[in-house]
Amino acid sequence: MDTITDYARLLLVEDNDDLALLTQQFLQASGYQCKVIRNGLEARDYIVEQQPDLTILDVMLPGLDGLAICRQVRPNYKKPILMLTARTDPTDEILGLEIGADDYLFKPVEPKRLLSRIRAMLRRATEFNEASDSSNAQEVLFIDKRNRVVTCYGEPIDLTGPEFDLLSLLASQPGQVFSRDAIMQSLRGIEYDGFSRVIDMIVSGLRAKLPFEEVIKTVRGKGYLLLEGHLLVRRGA
Repeated sequence: MDTITDYARLLLVEDNDDLALLTQQFLQASGYQCKVIRNGLEARDYIVEQQPDLTILDVMLPGLDGLAICRQVRPNYKKPILMLTARTDPTDEILGLEIGADDYLFKPVEPKRLLSRIRAMLRRATEFNEASDSSNAQEVLFIDKRNRVVTCYGEPIDLTGPEFDLLSLLASQPGQVFSRDAIMQSLRGIEYDGFSRVIDMIVSGLRAKLPFEEVIKTVRGKGYLLLEGHLLVRRGA
């Protein structure tokens, strides 16, 4: 069994009984523990109290919709959230990412595609947790990968999941250009289609929150890079 899936606790929030059962059985057969909750209010409380390793969250739910759940739990839940929706409006995807979702899939979803996304998200979370760099109180910009927190001069910066992942990626090799395809592969495990504006939206949000001018540079026709000279720390413990 893949060590990434060993004992991973997934929460599936889905009100369609047949779909929930089939998805739960598939994920359990793939090596995961999977709990199903069909009501939004119940799911919100469970996420905060039980801290599942990953949450699969349908948008349309009774009690409280998925977008509202994501927005309300994010301050107290730092683990991956994968949003699912039957609606095809691209603005839903952008809104979901802005309020803290880590990834977004449109229904119907092929089981293997869903499994691939889950594995990629858990792998990134595991890599963050295994980082073990030391901290320094004098550092300007501090990236705590275990807790997925960024501070600047000791003050926390409130980032969405995709913004945190992008900053971590760029900070892994300051001065190196990361193409849009490389960023999309790292953040979402899929190829860049040449049309999506999701990456640009994440970069724009990150730039607005970092208290430095032009710390993230656009290299026309190539991608993005983090300018060298800003001291960065990644900590696992």
